[in-house]
Amino acid sequence: MDFRGRSQLFIVAAILVFVALAILFLRVPPDYMYENISFAFDPSASRAFAYGEQHFSSASPDSYDVGRAEYFFNIAVAKDPTLLYVHHELARISFLHGEFPDAMKQINLQITMHGDTTPNSYYIRGLIEGFMGDYADSAKDYEHFLQFDPHDWAAINDYAWVLLKAGRAKDAEVATAAGIAYFPNNPWLLNSNATALYELKEYPEALVSAQKALATVQNLTEAEWLHAYPGNDPKIGAQGLAAFKVAVADNMHTIDSAIASSTVQSKVLHE
Repeated sequence: MDFRGRSQLFIVAAILVFVALAILFLRVPPDYMYENISFAFDPSASRAFAYGEQHFSSASPDSYDVGRAEYFFNIAVAKDPTLLYVHHELARISFLHGEFPDAMKQINLQITMHGDTTPNSYYIRGLIEGFMGDYADSAKDYEHFLQFDPHDWAAINDYAWVLLKAGRAKDAEVATAAGIAYFPNNPWLLNSNATALYELKEYPEALVSAQKALATVQNLTEAEWLHAYPGNDPKIGAQGLAAFKVAVADNMHTIDSAIASSTVQSKVLHE
């Protein structure tokens, strides 16, 4: 064996020893070590971004690690700030951390650079603006996104949430009713529709939607809940689903109470 061949074997052996020691003493997961070594040989922005995506999906609970995803996205953006979705993903992570100004900075960079090439970035900006209380701009961004995907039920539902926050209950009712025409058994849309009708004081109609929401949410699975919130930690799936079921039940109780109260008031007025 020539010197070059022995050198290559030595390098491979050294890497294997390093990996074994890291796993044993530093408790580094084998998958992370593989990523670190692979990235050392190919430190490209695209590889860093791919690893970030791998760790930022609720569909892959074994790989989900938002800190690790942020680490790789930051490497990717440092190497290539024009990478198609890198600012978008950093905005999503800042949003999950509750760092709304940072999230807005990243998503504005994304939209400035790529515009309608990444229409779902308007969805993310609408979400951030909604949580910041900027309901008017949020509604405009949702409307812009829905031009590209008018039957995206999650966007319709979030749009309705913003409209309700802005005191536009009638617009929220119209939006959710249109969504329900395509997704008649969607508990999110049914629940939001019930809320909009309640705000309009159309209590009997609100109760119908609330009852449908309560019936359909019983069949909702943890996987479906996680699919609706793709950036969330898969470990909170059961907790999130349970909280949603409670919210739907509470909404129906509120509407029931309003109907009972209005019935009593009507009887008093006619006595």
